[in-house]
Amino acid sequence: MSIINWPVEDRPTEKLLHKGEQALTDAELVAIMLKTGTRGKTALDIAKELLMEHGNLKKLLHVPHQTLIHQPGIGHAKYVTLKAAMEIGKRCIHMQIPTGSVLNNSRMTQQYLADRLRDFTNEVFACLFMDNHLRLIRFEILFYGTIHSAAIYPREIVKRGLAHNASYIILAHNHPSGIPMPSHADKEVTVLIKQALHLIDIEVVDHIIVGNPTHFSFAEAGLL
Repeated sequence: MSIINWPVEDRPTEKLLHKGEQALTDAELVAIMLKTGTRGKTALDIAKELLMEHGNLKKLLHVPHQTLIHQPGIGHAKYVTLKAAMEIGKRCIHMQIPTGSVLNNSRMTQQYLADRLRDFTNEVFACLFMDNHLRLIRFEILFYGTIHSAAIYPREIVKRGLAHNASYIILAHNHPSGIPMPSHADKEVTVLIKQALHLIDIEVVDHIIVGNPTHFSFAEAGLL
């Protein structure tokens, strides 16, 4: 039976309008984003199958692009809708630091970076570029890697630092394992980046490794 033939109170869209979004199941929320089904399956049927196959809503929204778009009832457009909805939710609940904010609070900075980097399933490397008063100029993710590592190029960090006319930088990357302790490679690349930036008068304030639920600060550990 097509959703249009269901009782009004059972249709996800009408249910949301009459009872509120909190009344919807995860499958019903996904069905609203999918909008349409396929021959023999409603959008809700597809949503239920996706959640059953991948475990839960959070895991579904982290399924790789090439995997999800080839599943029945999902294509590029629906994948984009799902990812956009996820990003809207993240931006609403995660800490935001406006451009121009002074980054002189390590706990706040770590929480901000955790909100931005914690959900990546692969390693990513980012920088917070700041002016000579430690005010935020820009947050940028510069390198994307695998589940175990990301190739870091100090030259690219130098280029971005110069482009933003930065005086200070906070380095950051995530450990998808959730364990934030720095590896030997993490320590080596931090030294290389610090040396490269020193040549152009940009100071590395900290290097934060985002884990789950804890994080690691090179500055707090005396490693800078």
